[in-house]
Amino acid sequence: MVDLSELEQIARRIRGKVVEMSNRAHTPHLGSSLSCVDILVAAYWTSLRVDPTAPDDPDRDRFILSKGHAVSALYATLAHRGFFSLGLLDTFNDDGGCLPEQPSPHCVPGLEAATGSLGHGLPVGVGLAIGARVNRRAFRVVVVMSDGECNEGSVWEAAMRATSQRLDRIVAIVDFNGWQATGRSTEILAIDPLREKFEAFGWRTVEVDGHDIAALTRAMTSMPGADRPLAVIARTVKGKGVSFMEDDNNWHYRIPTDEELRKAQLELGLVPA
Repeated sequence: MVDLSELEQIARRIRGKVVEMSNRAHTPHLGSSLSCVDILVAAYWTSLRVDPTAPDDPDRDRFILSKGHAVSALYATLAHRGFFSLGLLDTFNDDGGCLPEQPSPHCVPGLEAATGSLGHGLPVGVGLAIGARVNRRAFRVVVVMSDGECNEGSVWEAAMRATSQRLDRIVAIVDFNGWQATGRSTEILAIDPLREKFEAFGWRTVEVDGHDIAALTRAMTSMPGADRPLAVIARTVKGKGVSFMEDDNNWHYRIPTDEELRKAQLELGLVPA
């Protein structure tokens, strides 16, 4: 397993690349991408059974980024993990390129499903987990969702299905950064208490600091068990890692200027002062 300090450095590099991708491609959703980076690092370096040299291995664990608007973070993670070259990230959102702003299935090695229309990732994950059982495969399924996405009824239909089928090889991680497109998540709908909601639907649940890679690793590796799916409520900060973006919902839409890009990279320790 990679040393924790090295994982934290990988997360900083990924955050720097994500800000750079937004600046270059003039794409929004930067705050949402930054909030889930530590979740992705914990998944791809400590928890998922994946091999970048064999991305189509039928026994690989499946990872679904249901909050598809944060796909720049997933692209950067896959590239740093070795699924494809880092240079390909410079084509993010290019017309006709293979790194679209919203993920397309198998557009690059390691990307499992088209997402972006919120509320679909958990149903897809549940379907994959049922398929694994039918085909006698032992792979696990990890789905990363947004907190606002939990407003969707399809999430709770899938949650009930997972419990009814006793799917203990699926984990839903909610990137709870506290914001939706137009306001605080708790003000749009009564999302809290989210942990208790999943428990009421029959899931095993745990709540963690979503920027504590060690805690995320412990949570993700606690599956399977007790014939029940697992929900991890990861409390995060939108825009995490860049002080002037943190907990500022303007960065759901804003594009960083060249000056803001350099300022962010300085904070992340990626360029000399």
